Amino acid sequence: MNLPPPSEPYGQRPPTGPPHWGTQPQWASGPPPPPKGGGKAKWILGGLSVALAIALAVVITVLVVRPDGESRSADGGSGITASEFASANDTGPVSIITEDPTCDAWGRVAREYYDATQAEGWGDRDYTTPAVSWTPQQRIMYESVGKAMGRAAEKTIALSKQTPHRVMRELYQQFIAYSNSFVSRIADYKPDDDDIAVAADAFMISAANICSAIDYGSAQAVGPQVLGVSGLASGPQPLSASDPAVLLPEPNAICSDWASLVTKYSDDTANWRDLDKRVPAKEWTPEERSLYMSVAEIMSINADEMERLGQRSGDATIHDLAVIAAQYQRGFVTAIPSYIAADNLLAESATQLMRTINWACKAALRS
Repeated sequence: MNLPPPSEPYGQRPPTGPPHWGTQPQWASGPPPPPKGGGKAKWILGGLSVALAIALAVVITVLVVRPDGESRSADGGSGITASEFASANDTGPVSIITEDPTCDAWGRVAREYYDATQAEGWGDRDYTTPAVSWTPQQRIMYESVGKAMGRAAEKTIALSKQTPHRVMRELYQQFIAYSNSFVSRIADYKPDDDDIAVAADAFMISAANICSAIDYGSAQAVGPQVLGVSGLASGPQPLSASDPAVLLPEPNAICSDWASLVTKYSDDTANWRDLDKRVPAKEWTPEERSLYMSVAEIMSINADEMERLGQRSGDATIHDLAVIAAQYQRGFVTAIPSYIAADNLLAESATQLMRTINWACKAALRS
């Protein structure tokens, strides 16, 4: 599996370019086997560019159906009412997620959204052009993408109710919130508004990466070895199903320190990110092994700092997101001695979860 992390600093806006979603992964010796039990739909991680290039230049997981045609259903037919959330009683420690019945439906939502934006050339747009200066073609593009974003947000409402995990609920609801916020600004779009679209994508891709780690078994392999971390005493409650509030309507006290953490982590892991992540531990050169051992220490320190900042934020949802990012980094560190390509999904999950807070902070500064 080819899962190279980004080469640019995590907190900067990468160059405009077409999305990298949906391409077939490159496996060194064939893809890993599907999770035991079979009969479920499978996530395939596309060629990875974790950089959030404008709106969609990031990883997408592509949903395909296994030969027996079965899939986990989460299409709104569960009978859950508007006031019911399956995750309402999930008040325990935050842990690596090893199963979620909404993943297949989320794959469909993400893929439909990507297809619609790709058709409009969204990845190639000049986000610096305000609405007052749009050409007729640019206006059509923004309005079409706005409709696609709105449809995706609408379909995500049911998933936010059906997931049994509060962290997945938080990711879904924040995708809805930032999507709705961006759509509402399109008519009077200004360049700074693009940070809101990028934040929406960060939440979308975080959920996709978590689902990919589940399907390829990397989450299950390390989950029991990473102890859960308790949430804040005033745990987050489900937001309005159809119109949830954005995570950060204004900057949180930790935003500056979080941005510094992201930049430092990017700098400290630059050499490791250049490695071919398809190479398993048993085939590492001494130099590669040394880089993995070094990054294990870097990630462990970074995970502890993310957890500390999440605690200091005083916000239960920010704390959950900071902790779940830390947990996936710890999971990756646990996997390093016997690393295989699929384990990089743990690192990518952590990276994208780090970005959710970073871009939410950036979007808050633009509000």
